[in-house]
Amino acid sequence: MKKHEVRAWIEEIGVIPAVRVRSPEDALFAVEAIAQGGIPIAEITLTVPGAIKLISQLRKENPHMVVGAGGVMDEAAARQSLDAGAQFLTSDGLHREVVEFAQLHELVVFPGALTPTEVITAWQGRCDFVKVVPCAQLGGETYIRSLHRMFPHLPLIAAGGINQETASQYIVAGAVALGIGGELIPQDAIRGRQVDRIAELARRFVGFVKSGREHLLARRPVVSA
Repeated sequence: MKKHEVRAWIEEIGVIPAVRVRSPEDALFAVEAIAQGGIPIAEITLTVPGAIKLISQLRKENPHMVVGAGGVMDEAAARQSLDAGAQFLTSDGLHREVVEFAQLHELVVFPGALTPTEVITAWQGRCDFVKVVPCAQLGGETYIRSLHRMFPHLPLIAAGGINQETASQYIVAGAVALGIGGELIPQDAIRGRQVDRIAELARRFVGFVKSGREHLLARRPVVSA
């Protein structure tokens, strides 16, 4: 899958599950469950034990899934992720060497940013998306709406504290996609191996994105012939 196809897939699905769990076995279970719920995307955070090996395994066993690395903070981690087959790189902050590495190797990249200055700096670095994180702690969808009004051409990914009550609102506010961790992959559901519960949450969040986009379309003015 080429870079533009990965980018388009992320935009179409609109949900990026952040897999932050305690073991490779937990991660494999989580990825399988979210895929059953209609999200063929997984961000494997590098804090997961054996994350690099896990990315490689997922890429080999799931050729139709988009698998990326999260928490990538330097070029060495970026290179390891690339060698394992990662199709996108992301982090919770702006690390220029990671963005430059991704560009050089045709990888989708979306660094984290928070303030307007950070957001525009990240975009000027020629990343594919800008991940605004943490959203909920800094005004939630209201903050995303403000950033979208300032930078309407920037594809913003909202992440941090998004839940079932607010997901659609972030899309309406201007986010093109949502980064979701614990609200989509609850730790107790992992421990209890509740595949149906996680799959249902995945279906719900995909539905929230769809609902938000439908709301936006309904608000567009009708152009008469």
